Amino acid sequence: MSQTPLQRFYSLSGQIQLDRKSYYEILERTQKKSMDVTEWLNWFLQALNQAISRANQTLDSVLRKASFWQRNTHQIFNEMQVKLLNKLLDGFEGKLNSSKWSAIAKCSTDTALRDISDLLNKDILIKTNAGGRSTSYELKQMNQ
Repeated sequence: MSQTPLQRFYSLSGQIQLDRKSYYEILERTQKKSMDVTEWLNWFLQALNQAISRANQTLDSVLRKASFWQRNTHQIFNEMQVKLLNKLLDGFEGKLNSSKWSAIAKCSTDTALRDISDLLNKDILIKTNAGGRSTSYELKQMNQ
C-alpha cells in the first residue's frame, strides 16, 4: 500500500519573511536570555496560525472565483469583460467606473459603457448608490 505524500497549502517561510524583523528579534532575545524557548514557541505558533489564516483566505478567494465562473458558464462574455470580472473577483481596489474600465481595457468610454451595460443586463454587475459622475459598479454576487 503506497502512501500519498502530504501536501500543505500554507507557507510558514512566507509568513516568516513577511515578519522577518520580529523573527530575528525573538531569536536574538531567546539566545541571549536563559535559552527558555517559550517566548519563541509562542511567536512560532502565532506565525503558523497567521500562515494558515492567509492560506484559508487565499483558498476562499479561489473558491469564490471558481464558483462565480461555474454559476455563469451559460453567459457569453467578451475578452475585456472576462479581464475586468477577474479583476473584480481578485479584489479590485477602489470603485470601478466607466473611466477605470476604459483605462484598464484600453478602450473608449463608449465601449466600456456598452460592456458595463451588458453586464448590468446579465445581472452580473449592479450600480452602487452614488449617481452622476460618482456612478460605480460592483459584482452583484459579492453583495448577497
